This record gives sequence, C-alpha cells and structure tokens, in this order.
Amino acid sequence: MIKATQWKCGSFTLDLSEPKIMGILNVTRDSFSDGGKFLQKNAALEHAEKLIREGADILDIGGQSTRPGADEVSVQEELDRVIPLVHQLSRKWNIPISVDTFEPIVMAEAIKAGASIINDVYGLRKEGAAEVISNSNCGVCIMHMQGTPKTMQLNPCYSNLIGEIVTFLIDQAALLEGAGVKKNRICLDPGFGFGKTVAQNFEILNKAEQFVEFGYPVLYGMSRKSSLGIVTGKSDAKDRLIASVTAHLIAVQKGVQIVRVHDVAETKDALKIVKFTENYEDLA
Repeated sequence: MIKATQWKCGSFTLDLSEPKIMGILNVTRDSFSDGGKFLQKNAALEHAEKLIREGADILDIGGQSTRPGADEVSVQEELDRVIPLVHQLSRKWNIPISVDTFEPIVMAEAIKAGASIINDVYGLRKEGAAEVISNSNCGVCIMHMQGTPKTMQLNPCYSNLIGEIVTFLIDQAALLEGAGVKKNRICLDPGFGFGKTVAQNFEILNKAEQFVEFGYPVLYGMSRKSSLGIVTGKSDAKDRLIASVTAHLIAVQKGVQIVRVHDVAETKDALKIVKFTENYEDLA
C-alpha cells in the first residue's frame, strides 16, 4: 500500500503520519444534524473556537446544506454566510480553514479570504471549479456523489460500487494534475452517504484501504449520518456519537488519514487510545 505522507494546503503542510481531525462548522438553516444552530456569526465563531480548542486540525465551514433532498441557496447567500468567517478565523487561528462548497465563485472568494482547503462534494464537476483550484495553491478534497444532494438518494445504483467511485476520483485527480496541481495537494473522499444505500456505505467503510492505496490523502466523513442511525436504531442524529466515533476508528485503522466530524473531543480521545495501544511499549 502506498500511503500519502502529507497534505499540502496553501501555507500548511499536514503531516499524515497520524490521523487528522476536520471539525465541522455548518452555517446553514437545514443541515441534517445542526442546521440553524450556528447561522448567527457570533454563534459560529464560538463553535469554531470550541472545535479548535478540542483539538481539530482543520476547520471545515459550510454555507449550504448537502443533506439528502436539500435545496440549493444562492451564491450570494452562501458568500454572506461563509466569507466573513473565513476571513476572521484564518487570521486568528493557525490551522487550515476549509470551505465546503461546490460553487466556483465561492471557492475563489474563500481562497482570497484565507481558506487553505476547498472541500467539494461535487468533485469539481461544476464548470470552472478545477480552474479555480489550479490557479491557487490550496489543498482540495474531491468527493464522489452520484447525482446531486436533491436527487442522490432517490435510487442509488452501481454495477461496481468501489470500481466506479475509484474511477471517478482518480479521473478528477488526473484532471487537476494535468493542470499543474501537485498530487500532495489532492485528497480523495468516496462520499459516504452521498448517493449510496446503507449497504453500499458500509462496503465503502469495509474496503477503505482500496482508496488509500493510490497514494493520495483520503478523507472519510461519516459523522452522525443516517446509515449509522439505521444500523443502531438511533433516529435522532445527536444520539449517534458512539456510532460515529466507532466508524471513524474503523476507517483510520484501514489507513484513512483524515476524518470529518462533529464531535471533535470524543474523536480525539478515541484516536489517543488507538495510538497508545499501538505504541504502548515506547510510551511506558
């Protein structure tokens, strides 16, 4: 297995010898877990600082919900929600700020404001998105999604789940590399919960090492998702903490280097136990 050793994100170089935690900050009205809670700027800043103090290595800011069935908001509304936070947080805290967006205009403005990572659930399928990335020095996360947030869960269908996801991700990465983007700037995300059935999501988790072996950083984002709730019988997203931490630990043990989570402190503690178990003789 050829594992990536670093993720280059603007002025930051993340050492991937240990897994990194990406903390989620949704400044939306309708995200499935915390929609509306951090829409006001002061609440968003307070939560961002909480995530950072708990140990987030990256902060991921999203101004548009991508939950199943979500409607798109205007580009201007997304800009108004996200850009002031990026500007303020990138100047106060010395960690990479990621922006979760598929709109090229938002990508470009976020990078100008200080974002170091673009996290694109459309996987650079929108016209102009790849160009924005290639004209910058930011890191990028390419995610696989079948369809759009509005349609992705209507009837997810694959003839070869892992093969089709790998093909899409590697093709999109090659597109960027052909435009001059170095491989160590590109992260791959198979898109747990984005156009997949419950069984397909768990196949992605079970076969995580098949995404890691290409030598790109790999990110998994399973936090509080409905597939975890279906398996555990937890209908309320806030009750899926243990399931979320467990799923991310499985991913890390299969080689995944970045996990995107709501519950930073709990995930951090779990990763400490894994590390200590692997290195207890050195630490005794």
